[in-house]
Amino acid sequence: MNEPTVILVDTNDNAIGAMPKSEAHKKPHLHRAFSVFLHNGNKMLIQQRAKNKYHSPEIWANSCCSHPRPNEKLSEAVQNRMLEEIGFNCPVNEIFEFIYIAKFNDNLFEYEYDHVFLGEYKGEYTLNPEEAMDAKWIDIDELEKDLVENPQKYSVWFISAAPRVIAEIRKKL
Repeated sequence: MNEPTVILVDTNDNAIGAMPKSEAHKKPHLHRAFSVFLHNGNKMLIQQRAKNKYHSPEIWANSCCSHPRPNEKLSEAVQNRMLEEIGFNCPVNEIFEFIYIAKFNDNLFEYEYDHVFLGEYKGEYTLNPEEAMDAKWIDIDELEKDLVENPQKYSVWFISAAPRVIAEIRKKL
């Protein structure tokens, strides 16, 4: 299977090129990404990344996260990857965006312009074992406490985005 290509962007999210995903994560190069957070009332669906992931394996993260491919609209990428990773898609809305960088070792970085989406979902999910080894619905109060007490269990992008997402969920409750 061919390696996915990511969209390189400037700090205003203007596309400036494309590159294989692994290369973008080695340099690092700023590239477009998205994170989907799904909730059912006061519970959030989180997934534990698969053991075979080349960074952050077995770490908990949001419901779905990935990269749009060149010539793929962001909204289409979100729906496509939700279907691929968790076995369904549903309406979501972009609620904010942010840039983060994380160094995992001398040759592996995340440097992403992350679009954050939020949706409400009440159905079943089916995990793609290549993407996630587990998932669960967690009460947002419990999650908020665990993010403070056990941050090592969560991905760097999740730790950055979750407090703002939780605030948005609480506005809806």
